[in-house]
Amino acid sequence: MIKAAYKTKQQELLLSYLRETKGIHFTAEDIRRHFAEKNITLGVATIYRQLEKLVSEGQVQKYFIDEHSASCFEYTGESSADGTEPHFHLKCEKCGELFHVECEEITEIISHLQNEHGFLLNPFRTVLYGICKSCGKKDLEGKKMNSEEEVSGKKTTHSS
Repeated sequence: MIKAAYKTKQQELLLSYLRETKGIHFTAEDIRRHFAEKNITLGVATIYRQLEKLVSEGQVQKYFIDEHSASCFEYTGESSADGTEPHFHLKCEKCGELFHVECEEITEIISHLQNEHGFLLNPFRTVLYGICKSCGKKDLEGKKMNSEEEVSGKKTTHSS
């Protein structure tokens, strides 16, 4: 006799949220905050317990970014047998935003590392650090403004 899965209202709420955010990275705190804004109490321990269950069922991918960050999750779907396609994570060192990149070059890098170096890379635990496009643009604008201030400051100094 096969026992039917028992689903609580909290499980249904969580699954509904996950379906809406498919393909987006989130933390347990993001989920708690989402429900708190709707005046729905969902404890962080409950959220983690449900997420871990979904990870073991293959419906959610769990990512470890670094020792200073909370685990990050991504809903891959109920029919997802082996998770998502291999991808790398990019973490901006300025704003902390986490991106994932899926492209042919990633697959080529994974193959190269395995074939040429005998190293089997876990793409779900790979994080590359740098500066995102938005922060890079802000940095560039800031440097431009500082440069203009220096020029105008020099001009003011020379004209006095």
